[in-house]
Amino acid sequence: MPYRAGKTLPPPQRMHADPHMSSSARPARVGFVTIGQSPRDDIVPEIRDWVGLPFTAVERGALDGLSPDAIRALEPTGDEPRLVSRLRDGSEATLAAARVHARVSALLTELDGQALDAIVLLCTGHFPPAALQTPFVPAQAVVDHGVTALAAAVRTLGVLVPHEAQAREAERRGWPLGEMRVVASHSTPYRDSRFAEAARELADADLIVMHCMGYDEAMLARVRAATRAPVLLARRLVAGALRQLL
Repeated sequence: MPYRAGKTLPPPQRMHADPHMSSSARPARVGFVTIGQSPRDDIVPEIRDWVGLPFTAVERGALDGLSPDAIRALEPTGDEPRLVSRLRDGSEATLAAARVHARVSALLTELDGQALDAIVLLCTGHFPPAALQTPFVPAQAVVDHGVTALAAAVRTLGVLVPHEAQAREAERRGWPLGEMRVVASHSTPYRDSRFAEAARELADADLIVMHCMGYDEAMLARVRAATRAPVLLARRLVAGALRQLL
């Protein structure tokens, strides 16, 4: 499917499709895959505002249709790498990364055959490469490459993630940032959280990235108010990449 060049980005505002628009000028159709349950009405509306163009969202979730017992069976044990997401009722689910990879891959393949203009993976965790024909926005790659580009001149990078185990992983991982120090903290976006404490733990960072698609604009404002560093929001970076494809 050909890419369509974007225009100059207007100020963020909610836009709606004209019901009389011709089929040749129809709004784009964008697939969104979450590792939790769809629809992600806590994420997609903010992305829509930042994209600034009308599009139809086609949403799929790796946990759609699963019973509570089936979801609990996907929880990590021991030191398994974990991912954190949201269920349809707003509650949090912690999942073993390896146990959701196949489910996510199947959803990406399904959406790849639906003549979409783009597909977005709404998770900043690491996933196996996806061989898709549709233009693809993998949140992890978009966020990490964006951080690498913007952090070239900083001495300390602060990383905010949902879970304490993810914070330890973030500090151990090999960021391609030379001698720069990485300090990570944790605060979940899906329940009573510790944003104030996490912000204090990142107060000495020169740049902070909120490294989860669940963090929203209100949470960004709370972190910015408690620190002096610039703060990057994952869903803003992903919305910027998507905007270029529509």
